[in-house]
Parts: sequence; structure tokens; C-alpha cells
Amino acid sequence: MTADNPAGKDEDFDALKVSHDLIANAATATLATLSAGDGAPFASLVTVAPGTGSGPVLLLSTLARHTRNIAADARASLLFAGTGDGAEDPLMAARITVVGEIVADPAPALREVFLAHHPEAASYAGFSDFAIYRLVPKSAHLVAGFGRIVDVDPGELFD
Repeated sequence: MTADNPAGKDEDFDALKVSHDLIANAATATLATLSAGDGAPFASLVTVAPGTGSGPVLLLSTLARHTRNIAADARASLLFAGTGDGAEDPLMAARITVVGEIVADPAPALREVFLAHHPEAASYAGFSDFAIYRLVPKSAHLVAGFGRIVDVDPGELFD
């Protein structure tokens, strides 16, 4: 079984391409963190840029609960969800969850990548409570409809 052809089925299905497309075309993702204190799951909507070899790039405020959660425990995941291309069943839409650790990364190139995808953020990106972070991917799991479920190598996903 490979990411390109899970269980030898559906020769036209390219899991890596579907995964790349989901992440490259996403303006937002669902960020899941562990709540500081009790460790309960906490999900929030964030803006995201695909990044290159670094993994997904985020602009986060220290005022946000998810950022405080990350400061206590960097483990997190991002869910990138497709629209389903008009399918009546939303569960038939492709989605990928990328799991890893969120780290602050002040590299100017990452800031440029983020602002190229979200120029509207330039008006607040310089505020002292905002910083660039990236998800260092450890694993990725793609669900692209019935029978199209596969783990994707994050090394190939973010090369």
C-alpha cells in the first residue's frame, strides 16, 4: 500500500497530489491544541499558509487561547478540509490532518510566505502580540472519500 495507490485500488487516485492541493489552496485550517491546565482538546479556526519544506505557517497572537495552549504543550494538529466540489455529502469531501508540534519561527522568509497568502494580515502582523509559527509535521492522514483513506509521508508532503 502506498500513498499514491492505497491497497492497490483506484489507479487514478494520487493521495500526495490531493494532499498537496488541499494544503496549497487552504486559506484557513482548524487548529487543535491541548488546553493548558487540564489538557482537554481545544479547536479553533486559524489562517494558514502552506510553507515549503518547513510545514504550514501561521500568524498567531499570544492573546489567543490556542497560543497559550501551545506555550504549555506544543503538540497540535491542523485539519485542512476541502469543499467537496458540490457533493451533497460533506463527508465525501477530501480532508487531511497534519500532526506535529507548533514552534515559533521568526524567519523573515516565513513571514513573507504568510503575508503573500494573507495580505490583509499586514495591518496587524506587526503588533507586538503576533508572531510567526509553523507546524513541524510528524504525520499526516488523508481522507479523500469512501475507500480513499491513507497516511501520507509528511517528508513528501512538505518537501
